[in-house]
Amino acid sequence: MLRIAVPNKGTLSGPAAQMLQEAGYRQRSDPKDLLCRDEANDVEFFYLRPRDIATYVGSGDLDLGITGRDLLIDADSGAEELLDLGFGRATFRFAGVAGSIDGDKPADLAGLRVATAYPGVMERYFAEHGVSAEVIRLDGAVENAIRLGVADVIADVVETGATLRQAGLETFGEPILKSSSVLVRRSGTGELAPAAKQLLRRLQGVLVARRYVMLAYDVRADALDAAVALTPGIESPTVSPLHREGWVAVQAMVQRDEVHRIMDELYEVGARAILVTGIHACRL
Repeated sequence: MLRIAVPNKGTLSGPAAQMLQEAGYRQRSDPKDLLCRDEANDVEFFYLRPRDIATYVGSGDLDLGITGRDLLIDADSGAEELLDLGFGRATFRFAGVAGSIDGDKPADLAGLRVATAYPGVMERYFAEHGVSAEVIRLDGAVENAIRLGVADVIADVVETGATLRQAGLETFGEPILKSSSVLVRRSGTGELAPAAKQLLRRLQGVLVARRYVMLAYDVRADALDAAVALTPGIESPTVSPLHREGWVAVQAMVQRDEVHRIMDELYEVGARAILVTGIHACRL
C-alpha cells in the first residue's frame, strides 16, 4: 500500500486535501484524524506537521509527501521535489529596519546576525554565496528579533508583507527562495512504484484541468487556418464537418486565463457559437 504524508494543518492543509480529492482519492472527514485509508486506490494518507513531512519521506518511512519547498530545503532530509503543485506560493526574503542595511547583495550581510525559523534554508543560501553570517534559529514569528536585539536582520516567508510593516520592517534585496507546495519523494529511489506513478499522473491531470478549459466553436472552412492559429490546443484541435456546407466545428484546450481574449479574437475572424466548458479531470 502506498503511504503518503499530507499536511495536517496550516495554509497547505486544505488545498492539499482538495487537490487529492480532485485526483480521485478519499480524504479524512474529521480534521482530528491522523490516518485515512483509501482502500479503492490502495493508499494510506498520514496527516503530519508540514515541517516533519520531508523527514518522514527522506527516511523512507513514507513513500511520498506534500509539503512546502521552503520546508523541504530547510529539513535537508534526503527527500527531493517531484512535482510543483502550484498552491501555497510565497517568497522567502530578508527584512530589516528601513535604511539599516547598506546595500542589497548577499555579501552585504557578511558578519551580521540573521534570525530565522528556517536555518537550513539560510545556511544553504550563505554557503552558495560564500558569505559568513551568523544564523540564529527562532521558532515561530521572528519579526521582533531585531527590536529585542537578538538579530540585525531577519529572513522569513513573506506573502503580503503586512506583518513586517506592522513591526516596522521592510524587505530588501532579491528573494532568497520562491516557495510553493511540492510533492516529494526520497532521493535516489529510482523509478516510481506503479501506485506512485498513478498518483503523479492524477495530480498532473488536476494541474492541467485547473489551467485549461475546453473551447468549442463553429467557423467557416475558409477561416479555419486563422481560427486554429488562435487555438492550437495541447497537441492539435479537433475539427469536424458540420451539416451546414462550408462550416466546421472545432474543439481545443486553451489556457483559462486567456480564454476571453481568445473568444474575442475568434469572433473577429468569423467564429460563432463559441462555448467554454470546464475540465474536471484529464490525462495527457
